[in-house]
Amino acid sequence: MLTEPHGDSREILALDTPIRIAERLAEQFAITAPERDTLGGTPKAERDALRSSGLLALSIPTEYGGLGASWRETMDVIRVLSRADSSIGHVFAFQHLMLATVRLFSRPDQWGAWFEQTARHNWFWGNALNPLDRRTASRRLDGWYEFSGKKSFCSGAFDSEMLIVSAYEQEEARKLIIAAIPTARSGVNVIQDWDNFGQRQTDSGSVNFERVRIEEQEVLADPGPLSTPFACLRPLIAQLILTNIYAGIAEGAYADARKYSLNEARPWHRSLAERFEDDPYVLHHYGEFWASLDAVRVMAERAADMLDAGWQKGELLTEVERGEIALAIASAKVLATRTGLDLCTRMFEVTGARATHAGLGLDRYWRNLRTHTMHDPIDYKLLELGEWALKQQYPKPTFYS
Repeated sequence: MLTEPHGDSREILALDTPIRIAERLAEQFAITAPERDTLGGTPKAERDALRSSGLLALSIPTEYGGLGASWRETMDVIRVLSRADSSIGHVFAFQHLMLATVRLFSRPDQWGAWFEQTARHNWFWGNALNPLDRRTASRRLDGWYEFSGKKSFCSGAFDSEMLIVSAYEQEEARKLIIAAIPTARSGVNVIQDWDNFGQRQTDSGSVNFERVRIEEQEVLADPGPLSTPFACLRPLIAQLILTNIYAGIAEGAYADARKYSLNEARPWHRSLAERFEDDPYVLHHYGEFWASLDAVRVMAERAADMLDAGWQKGELLTEVERGEIALAIASAKVLATRTGLDLCTRMFEVTGARATHAGLGLDRYWRNLRTHTMHDPIDYKLLELGEWALKQQYPKPTFYS
């Protein structure tokens, strides 16, 4: 049984720190990660352990019953969980992205109530926003909206208590309506059709909406999506979350490769080293791994500190300040993507042929990272950085930049 002591934020902080709770959970998750990766489906026991841990309220301010963590602290926990199991790290990270969405797009009386209920009842939030999927339409009626259609890539929707949903108004096709609703709402059908080769336990399948009633109080319209520089921090939080998931995957791959190199691998027959760990080629690879991971950590932490500074400014945040944060996060994400894909491939050069045994599941690191990185092409992140480097143009705010 995967459990953690739980209570309100003061009790949790008195007993332990969020990072230590995350580290203990990660140790438990890592034991079954290869097997669960093969099985796919919903990691119900692990999700319930996160509920019991109190970490679902990590980023919620203490005055609303949460732990009041900074974004730097939240990203650290995401990276720790992703080392052990990037699917768990993913759904946990999206919990805090959804909470940031309601905070940035809605009124205090809306997000304050949702924060309090989430902290009190350990609600899990799922994602059914996906603005690129335009199949869900919104129809405005007398004081409420009706959503009908389908959404794809709905990470964490299954086994959630709340959903962030979106649809395009039929009357004004370019207007995106975003709302927060209970997952159990009549007409909402979460479909378990996620069967990709990586991130197999993120439940990133589809959600079908059949004449779902959305109340005015549930719509995130004041100030609304991407309406101010502060509201435009939402996509940057998403990008930094991905950066830390990628960094966590790379760190997990490095840790497993190191363990195998020290305990299982054998020197190649032409090596002059008596022990595998003394082979100069092996040491060369590990030196490159370490330097690259160190650079990713430094850049990710710098970006998180800049995000925290911008978050503290609130509505006083300027477009220029937002632009500087966007550049820092984009640079960190590019490096995390390239470092992770390189390390998750080259790790087999420091482990040997026996490390490809299916039972070890070491290939899951590359599969998870490759799957995740395909959903937001690095070429377009480099395009944004190139526009700054050459023309001094900050990235234009979208849901992906």
